[in-house]
Amino acid sequence: MDGENRAASEEPPLPEKRQRKQVKNDDFRQLDSSDDDAPLSEVVKEKKLPNKVKTPRGTKDKVEMQENSGRTRKSGMRAREKRKNNDENIDDTTRKKKKTPVKGDDALMCHQCQRNDKGRVVWCNLCRKKRFCIPCIERWYSNISEDEIAAKCPVCQVNCNCKSCLRMKGVTEPPKKDIPKSDKYRYYCYILNLLLPWLKEFQGEQKAEKEIEAKIQGISVSELEIQAAACSDDERVYCDRCRTSIIDFHRSCPKCSYDLCLHCCAELRAGCLPGGKEVKIQHYEHRGKKYIFGEVSSGNQTHNKRSSRSQTPLNPPCKIENNKDENGCFNWKANKVGSIPCAPVELGGCGGPNLELKCIHPEKFLSELELKAETIVKRKDFSGDIFSIDPCPCFSSSGVVHSEIENLRRAADRQGLSDNYIYCPTGKDAMQDSGLAHFQAHWARGEPVIVRNVLEQTSGLSWEPMVMWRALRERTNGKVDSEQFSVKAIDCLDLCEVEINIHMFFTGYEKGRCHSNRWPEMLKLKDWPPASSFDKRLPRHGAEFITALPFPEYTDPRYGPLNLAVKLPEDIIKPDLGPKTYIAYGFREELGRGDSVTKLHCDMSDAINVLMHTAEVEPAKWQMEQIKKLRKKQLQQDLDELQFHASQVASNSEASDIMENSCRMVVSSGQMQEEAAASKSSVDLISQEKMTDIVDQQMELNQHHLLAERNELEEANEVHYRPSSSVTCEPGETSVGEKKVEYGGALWDIFRREDVPKLSEFLMKHSGEFRHIYCNPIKQVFNPIHDQTFYLTAEHKRKLKEEYGIEPWTFEQKLGEAVFIPAGCPHQVRNLKSCIKVALDFVSPENIRECIRLTEEFRLLPSEHRAKEDKLEVKKIALYAFREVVDYLMENPESS
Repeated sequence: MDGENRAASEEPPLPEKRQRKQVKNDDFRQLDSSDDDAPLSEVVKEKKLPNKVKTPRGTKDKVEMQENSGRTRKSGMRAREKRKNNDENIDDTTRKKKKTPVKGDDALMCHQCQRNDKGRVVWCNLCRKKRFCIPCIERWYSNISEDEIAAKCPVCQVNCNCKSCLRMKGVTEPPKKDIPKSDKYRYYCYILNLLLPWLKEFQGEQKAEKEIEAKIQGISVSELEIQAAACSDDERVYCDRCRTSIIDFHRSCPKCSYDLCLHCCAELRAGCLPGGKEVKIQHYEHRGKKYIFGEVSSGNQTHNKRSSRSQTPLNPPCKIENNKDENGCFNWKANKVGSIPCAPVELGGCGGPNLELKCIHPEKFLSELELKAETIVKRKDFSGDIFSIDPCPCFSSSGVVHSEIENLRRAADRQGLSDNYIYCPTGKDAMQDSGLAHFQAHWARGEPVIVRNVLEQTSGLSWEPMVMWRALRERTNGKVDSEQFSVKAIDCLDLCEVEINIHMFFTGYEKGRCHSNRWPEMLKLKDWPPASSFDKRLPRHGAEFITALPFPEYTDPRYGPLNLAVKLPEDIIKPDLGPKTYIAYGFREELGRGDSVTKLHCDMSDAINVLMHTAEVEPAKWQMEQIKKLRKKQLQQDLDELQFHASQVASNSEASDIMENSCRMVVSSGQMQEEAAASKSSVDLISQEKMTDIVDQQMELNQHHLLAERNELEEANEVHYRPSSSVTCEPGETSVGEKKVEYGGALWDIFRREDVPKLSEFLMKHSGEFRHIYCNPIKQVFNPIHDQTFYLTAEHKRKLKEEYGIEPWTFEQKLGEAVFIPAGCPHQVRNLKSCIKVALDFVSPENIRECIRLTEEFRLLPSEHRAKEDKLEVKKIALYAFREVVDYLMENPESS
């Protein structure tokens, strides 16, 4: 118990307490000095009701009011005298019944629940002030023994999770790692060396635009003066066409202030459509629960009623106005000399005068910055090479991987490649200088990194959901925020938002929830608490997370010298990089539909994801039998729909026209479904016996994987390596010889950057086999990675390797492990247990070019696409980081 709702009835009642009677206003007016013998209950009631007497008007009424007031005062005096006499008449036996608080060494008041009636308490021998009762220790500090609490209580350890400690103000800021001046100098030289080529390219783009502008005006480049744009430092400037952040040169309409970036200008002059083509997005139909669970197919279904539950699609298809069509884009063309008129009214412009070239920074800002950088590079002590260990300890002198090294975890089985292992040091290793150099060697190659046991560096504050909820609950101006009672969760089955009581959600987190047909109900919260800063609403948990971050040179959002995002000036609006919380249910078996997953996507920046808490819910045998039955129906539905759509596409004479006229980066899934179903069209429906065999094989596949893993672990005599074949296992812990294999809370699949083209081709080819909102087959593919509509099951990954020869790094993230995901690496996650993960984005100098490349991909998406907007503004981050690095190195010419 947390002691928040202690009832007044817990205190011993006063002796001879009488029941109060209702006294009407008319009766109250009749009370006078003759009421000395009136019952105490009536006299007490008289004290509560004087304000309810209506004040009469007029002189006569005033006199009556004064008389009533005098009677009230006398009655109050008599009540106090009578209460005093009653108290004096209480005998000694009655007085002994009153409980008096025990003080000193015999005190029993628990600091956690603020109660003294729970029996034995454990005193802290360090502070000699705090004590905790046994029930609270077992409930809230199960991982701490009584002896440890006696030696140093949770308050002294700064991990007490009682209400008062969680909400206390003035939380101490986590300490910052001491960065020697010599190391900072080397870090900044490293950043300069990586960013200088990009700066030259960026300046080259602006020089080319200046030459075009000089040609338009008929003057030389030296005579050209560019007008400064009217924008403040705290203002974000975006291209009105492709929504990309503008950091310097751009064109703007003098009449309507329509802004156009240089990339859109170049595309217009090349005769292309700037910023991608507008596409009408198709809607997903809600066919009801029977369809979702495989009881009916789209081919033989007419109409189904909507579910009675109020649902909102997570990413509902957005309508695109018809006036933003191809014709509007084609009518917008650049003039022969290179000048560009304002965009048509249909596209947000005014269709008026030519756009003028403007700049945000001083015209010579970039050239002067490049000149300073070149001066620094010519110094003798300049060292811009990567800080790598040569050779890397993970490899022998001949380039063979040392698989017996404890800090390596096997995550793939790519023939002839040396990147099948993931570097996974401990949190203590990450604090060493050699650990940072080793990390950079793998990070610079675009490989993910796993850091183990990062929670050992923290105070041990509980991340249990109920603790976080208690820390969040605060009253403001007498009102309670709605988020304290209910939250909007995402149902992974149909990807709809559902409102649920927050206590019920957290109860399901620990004990599980299921639909009416016993199918597991997977819910997840994204970025909770909503619409607020994590470290402000949960300050102690925020400080705990910052303390747990490995390699703070890259990840610390306050000062990290190798985190380019922290180098933005104070007066510049900063992107939201987190930290953000992700709370989700989990299920170890792969369901196929409704799995608790984060679908395949690619982050615009680097990211670190830390697993802070897990809770495992083991399904009963009868539930697994029900899941098998439903899976049979779903598999049959998949085959029916593939055949149905194949016949539809074959009879559609316009199928080839659709493919030819589809816009850039958009593929109609009807074509993909035709290819996927072509091989199946000549095959009869699978019999019920065959379907049963398929389901049984899939459900029993976990047992084979587990046996394979046991054999490998016994041979290697190691528990640190999790081969890719062990993607699904039995719940809990399984003995391997005398050792225990602790299974993770989340299954990760991270693809290499160089495999993205083949991965995209596979997804477009098999898009008809995947389902999205309301469990409908995917209708459109704008970009198979950035759409975030695909999740590759074990069967899909097997097909991918068989057809294209690629596979991801696959591993299980255990409690207290931090996963580093490089920018540009597509990845997906499936929760095997209920998980609480906290993620933070950062921008490393090694991957800045990849972040810029992703920005160019996002700008070509349709205008209503979920990933269209440039929220990171990576070019702005790179420019300001470069300026800070140059200024520092100019002021500190020597590394010593």
